[in-house]
Amino acid sequence: MDTSLKKTLIVGATEKAGRYANLAAYRLLRHGFDIALVGLKEGQIEGRPIQVGQPDLENIDTVTMYVGPQNQPPLYEYIKRLKPRRVIFNPGAENPEFERQLKAEGIEPIEACTLVMLSVGTY
Repeated sequence: MDTSLKKTLIVGATEKAGRYANLAAYRLLRHGFDIALVGLKEGQIEGRPIQVGQPDLENIDTVTMYVGPQNQPPLYEYIKRLKPRRVIFNPGAENPEFERQLKAEGIEPIEACTLVMLSVGTY
């Protein structure tokens, strides 16, 4: 599998070291995945910009959510428009309502930890 073809969008990206979204960005890059970053504040991780709002992105294979369910509703239509293959709901981001919507769109919702998936080879 060519991991560079499997771009991951990290929703909730931050420059703050120690945050899981930040760790996920570094680990995804180390595993050879291309990433896109969306967060509340502009910044950068390893030279990649953290964009704010709902930027136009293409070829997103996976969305990994680091945003709590209470802050997800404004993102529903945006994420569905990106047409990812799957959306990973990291611990604390689980959202049964959004997961049902994704399934109806043919997008696989997964309740899992991106960092664990990378470490055990199931990403």
